[in-house]
Amino acid sequence: MKILISGFEPFGKMSINPTEKLLSEAEKFLMENVEIETILLPVNYDECAEELIKKIEETQPDVVISCGLAAGRTAITPERIGINIKDTGSGDPYPDNRGNIPTDEAIDEEGPDGLFSTLPNRLIEKNLKELQIPASISNSAGTFICNNTLYAVLNHIHKNNLPIKAGFIHFPASTEMSARNPSLPSLPQNVMTKALKVIVETCVSA
Repeated sequence: MKILISGFEPFGKMSINPTEKLLSEAEKFLMENVEIETILLPVNYDECAEELIKKIEETQPDVVISCGLAAGRTAITPERIGINIKDTGSGDPYPDNRGNIPTDEAIDEEGPDGLFSTLPNRLIEKNLKELQIPASISNSAGTFICNNTLYAVLNHIHKNNLPIKAGFIHFPASTEMSARNPSLPSLPQNVMTKALKVIVETCVSA
């Protein structure tokens, strides 16, 4: 079985993205009959998904596990659904790494409103909790780059009727990040690495 795992570069005011570090750790995972591929994605609208879809076409994986940072969350959160919207948000919006700030833009003008993850999210949550790793299913991946990636990949798979399972997992900030901002909820990087391995194992067994 071939597993493709994606993570992101830092963005906004953050100089660290724990999902970037997860990729280098994932490449060390040793599992029988499992091949791990990884890709680091840019935090740019549409380009994030285009790069991942290109990698999917190159590697032909059985499962795609996209990983992203949700600073402020207290648990590892498998995302239930991607929605067909790009919207940086109101209030104090921050752009993608190219400076883009879209508002109410469809990812695909002809695409469905939403597409569900096909990863075994409930089993992932259960297996993580059994190891005392905080986890819960999330019903919103937001409307920024993570959702853009999730929806576009699911849409590509749906349009082309591909036999690929895919979804998105949000990770909290790392303790390295919270050392600079003590009010930020966090998990140690090694715990997140352990969690990612459990997620991969769960997808393989499922």
